[in-house]
Amino acid sequence: MHFWDYGNAFLIECSRAGADILAANAKDEKTFRYPSYMQDIMGDIFSMGFGPFRWVCTSGDPSDLAVTDEIACRVLDELATHNAPPSVRQQYSDNRHWIANAASNNLVVGSQARILYADQDGRIALAREFNKAVGDGKIKAPVVISRDHHDVSGTDSPFRETSNIMDGSAFTADMAVQNVIGDGFRGATWVSIHNGGGVGWGDVINGGFGIVLDGSEDANQTAHATLTWDVANGVARRCWSGNENAIETIQRTIKSTPRMHVTLPNFAKPEILDSLF
Repeated sequence: MHFWDYGNAFLIECSRAGADILAANAKDEKTFRYPSYMQDIMGDIFSMGFGPFRWVCTSGDPSDLAVTDEIACRVLDELATHNAPPSVRQQYSDNRHWIANAASNNLVVGSQARILYADQDGRIALAREFNKAVGDGKIKAPVVISRDHHDVSGTDSPFRETSNIMDGSAFTADMAVQNVIGDGFRGATWVSIHNGGGVGWGDVINGGFGIVLDGSEDANQTAHATLTWDVANGVARRCWSGNENAIETIQRTIKSTPRMHVTLPNFAKPEILDSLF
């Protein structure tokens, strides 16, 4: 049995209500008999650096959103040809299918906006091409980029986004706070730190940001610096906790980002640790 407990913290609420729902060998209050979708699926996706990248066309014109859809398809096609692991290329392919069909499904309610799962390379490439299109006049007004808090790095939530971080650090709020401060230092148009997203007050800290792409070189540089930090910070955190996808991803990121230096983990044998504690 599996639970898609998005938005309601169903498993932890059952536990708090007295239900016998923890695993027999549970070492903390988030090791459930029935793994959540975060622990089964999304934790590995986030550890690859993929998460919900978001943009809004400030013109409010559907034709501008259509241009961004075309740009996104082209960017994902190009990324899929790069020398990336098959699992990463599969993500590009799946998300290309999503964005190519988004308009036909009439998903817009209010703002002319999209959300698309992308990794660090994808987000940077999308931001660069959106910014260029604004500067060239192909998009009539600035595009604002952001992301959901249900993402790689932006949220410390031991019963959701960080529930698959099993080294004991899931109950800290370091990552969300570091992301907000780092995004602010790198020039994000705005940043936010807030509480309660998806699971309730006191159980999560969320960090967010927005960048206005106005077609300028300053906006391009800001997007590159901010998106690099915003994604890689979370991948590094997940790498330190031992996720194999995150270890592979951060090693690729280090090679492709010369100025990035990440301390890689050296894991002790479990039996040694078990004998000490």
